[in-house]
Amino acid sequence: MADVPREERPEDVPVAGERLRGYGERTPAAAAGLLARNLADYRALVHRVSPAGLPALVAGLLAARGARTLLVPEGLPERWPAAAVAAGVRLCPDDPRATPAELDAVDSVLTGCAVAVAETGTVVLDGGPGQGRRRITLVPDHHICVVRVPGQVVDSVPQALERLDPTRPLTWISGPSATSDIELDRVEGVHGPRTLEVVLLEG
Repeated sequence: MADVPREERPEDVPVAGERLRGYGERTPAAAAGLLARNLADYRALVHRVSPAGLPALVAGLLAARGARTLLVPEGLPERWPAAAVAAGVRLCPDDPRATPAELDAVDSVLTGCAVAVAETGTVVLDGGPGQGRRRITLVPDHHICVVRVPGQVVDSVPQALERLDPTRPLTWISGPSATSDIELDRVEGVHGPRTLEVVLLEG
């Protein structure tokens, strides 16, 4: 790629042949349903809620884990963790000086996302408002990620790439962090959270 001019964009260069951008056409509801199924296949916990019900849902998810601290990135809507704060959860800012040990001591993290891919069950963060630094979603053990439906849901990876800036720090998440050894024993939480909860914010 060294010979590609820095200012050149993918759409500037015609490519011979047809590039498949997705498999068929889906309604927004069908795309959201496929995303939910594929996320669940990856062992993410999926919740669907209206904007009015989101604060109570977040508070309930934190209470179910006994979480007392919640890391929130800059730009996250204040309403999202409001009910949790009212219930006694302490908010922690996305502090660039925080050590890995300090991040590990946080019970949960709440973020938004940049886009979500239905066909692969993938949520993509780009460090934008409400998403924070990459490390805040890799070190704490519990990540709640809110996806706005239908606005942030696309069918396919090519459609997601069209929305993303390749110069930003992209984190592609397909379920909780996991790996398997040679005997296929699955271990979760190796290089990211053991528990990923994706909230589909509908409406």
